[in-house]
Amino acid sequence: MAIMKVRFYIEALSNDRKALERAVEEIAKSLKNETNVKVENIRAEDILENPEEEMLKYSSMVEAELEGSFEEIVKATMKYAPAIVEVVSPAKIEIDAKDLMKILGEVSLFMGKLMEKFGGLVAYPPLDEIPKPRVGYSREEIEEMIIDGKEILYRFVIETFGKDKESIEETMLKAFAYEGCKINKIAVKVQEERGDRIYALVASELISPFEVLFQLTAKYAPVAISIIEPEIVDISATELQNALTDLGGFVHELTHRPLKKKLIEKDTFKFRLS
Repeated sequence: MAIMKVRFYIEALSNDRKALERAVEEIAKSLKNETNVKVENIRAEDILENPEEEMLKYSSMVEAELEGSFEEIVKATMKYAPAIVEVVSPAKIEIDAKDLMKILGEVSLFMGKLMEKFGGLVAYPPLDEIPKPRVGYSREEIEEMIIDGKEILYRFVIETFGKDKESIEETMLKAFAYEGCKINKIAVKVQEERGDRIYALVASELISPFEVLFQLTAKYAPVAISIIEPEIVDISATELQNALTDLGGFVHELTHRPLKKKLIEKDTFKFRLS
């Protein structure tokens, strides 16, 4: 697998200056001790104070250059949750679909565990006004999307809850379209009824760019994913950069929820006392 060189910008936030100093030291120490990726040029910026920010008024940024395979860079992104990932080199990578599926499986497993602990990531504006998207494409259309549009055809299975089978299917069709997918097939299989809701598996065959596939995997943590075509996926540096930055942002959002909740509760309590 091709070796990548990236630059991580890891944001550290706190409402306590001393705690933030310790956190920054721990991040830098962890980066120095990395064995799966090569880490160079670690630099911690000065701590900044934002008096207008009531909850997390202190911030700092740790920068570091990492070198490793795409798989190891993905793992490091999930570990450090950088605010920004900048791909230094190469300009693009080619990855076997089987290897990409393995990496996506690791992302799904990791994000699934985080969501079990901290809650889900999927949130959409009202989907009522979005028209029901087209389902089904000809072989010629799919080939054109893959060859000319550099898109990926894949099967995607997720767990979900809803009022009934029909409403789940309509919601997922619109959600996938909103995310930037074209839907070739979809099937909803009810697993069990739980009061006035049902638990179901949604199996779909989707066509989308790499970025959308990667983002969907991180947001939905599918129970199964299978890339049908192409056999070799060509990914540009910009696509890699955007996908990794999104992943870091998702991990950061989930892992910081307890702290933000605690600070909000503390401020609410203080407000009630006053």
